[in-house]
Amino acid sequence: MESAIATRVDAGSGALIGYLPVGFPDLATSIEAAIALVENGVDVLELGLPYSDPVMDGLAIQKATQAALQSGFRLRDGFTAVQRIRERVTAPILVMTYWNPVVQYGVENFARSLRDAGGAGLITPDLIPDEAADWLDASDEYDLDRVFLAAPSSSERRLQRTVEVSRGFVYAVSTMGITGARADVDQAARGVVSRLRQAGSTSTCVGLGISTAAHVRDVLEYADGAIVGSRLVTALGEGGVSAVAAVAAELAVGASSPTARGSRR
Repeated sequence: MESAIATRVDAGSGALIGYLPVGFPDLATSIEAAIALVENGVDVLELGLPYSDPVMDGLAIQKATQAALQSGFRLRDGFTAVQRIRERVTAPILVMTYWNPVVQYGVENFARSLRDAGGAGLITPDLIPDEAADWLDASDEYDLDRVFLAAPSSSERRLQRTVEVSRGFVYAVSTMGITGARADVDQAARGVVSRLRQAGSTSTCVGLGISTAAHVRDVLEYADGAIVGSRLVTALGEGGVSAVAAVAAELAVGASSPTARGSRR
């Protein structure tokens, strides 16, 4: 994972990470949509597992994940999606999931199933490093990346610990609150990334609120990757795979622009 991001950074820009929920609007379409992201410039896929209590997700993603659950999504569908996508593209695939489904499935079983499907690792938005011993052990055993979140409110100790245990990248939350497209990405993101650099992070990606090519370009001036979710989910819901492909291509323009690399390090 980190090598894929570093390749884009070394090329003079940074990585574009695209989020979509598995099973929306149905399993087959969500797989095709994820493949379309990669085919249109997304470097890393983030696949969300629908969950009944998505406390971090904004309205667009909540609606999509609830629709997936109502259509019969099951956790095993996430592994099926990863496997089918990996059969057709080489981009790394991260799964984003709240921690309770992992516990219910069995932490080691989940890690093994994700590894066997070809997944790169997990983003765990509601799991803090101090409570992640089981996941740290399982991810080591099955060689999976583990992406923890850092927010503007995080203490220096929490940032240091997050950097120590994260593998792949650290997810810098650009603003306090839930996901969703915003007119401007919070300036707080720069501060979080700077503090993570000081704590030793070598790979930091920014998410929440990024929705335009200009946002992507601006974020990549100081971070290693830009994460886009709600804009892509909305496009998929309104216009299907062709619409989400078009938005991905638009966002990729921002990721292909030369950036002020000196501000990253």
